[in-house]
Amino acid sequence: MKLSIIVAMDDNYLIGKDNSLPWYLPADLAYFKKITIGKTILMGRKTHDSIGRSLPNRRNIIVSKNTKFKADNCEVVSSIDVALSLANNDNELMIVGGSSFYDQIIDKVDRLYITEVKGMFDGDAYFPEFDRTKFIELSRESHKPDEKNFYTYNFIVLQRNTY
Repeated sequence: MKLSIIVAMDDNYLIGKDNSLPWYLPADLAYFKKITIGKTILMGRKTHDSIGRSLPNRRNIIVSKNTKFKADNCEVVSSIDVALSLANNDNELMIVGGSSFYDQIIDKVDRLYITEVKGMFDGDAYFPEFDRTKFIELSRESHKPDEKNFYTYNFIVLQRNTY
């Protein structure tokens, strides 16, 4: 199983503010859908709460310490390890947040799908700093602001270097 992270961050690794995104970037939402559709997505309960529902055409696994927590069309487990064993037969497991999840799993992931939102925003949740030299850039798409997307942004795919 390939273990992947998908995340949008600003120049300071900011990923969230008050349990939501600090920017509105429709192209990133479409990219997220394109990359995760048909795959298993793994998230913490707060990330699920920020989305507000299960995401269709994906297997949704939520990690929560609250054993009574339930969510429609989602599997709820007590730890990342349990989630990883549940998804063991999947081709690619997508970690979709939040920051504590990213922090716990960054050293184990094979691939990073990063949307770099150019600029510095106000917020309270950050992606962990990581050693970029341990990854090879597979692709980069650069985009300028337009009538729907008000920020410069890049879609970057990094693969762990296994030399």
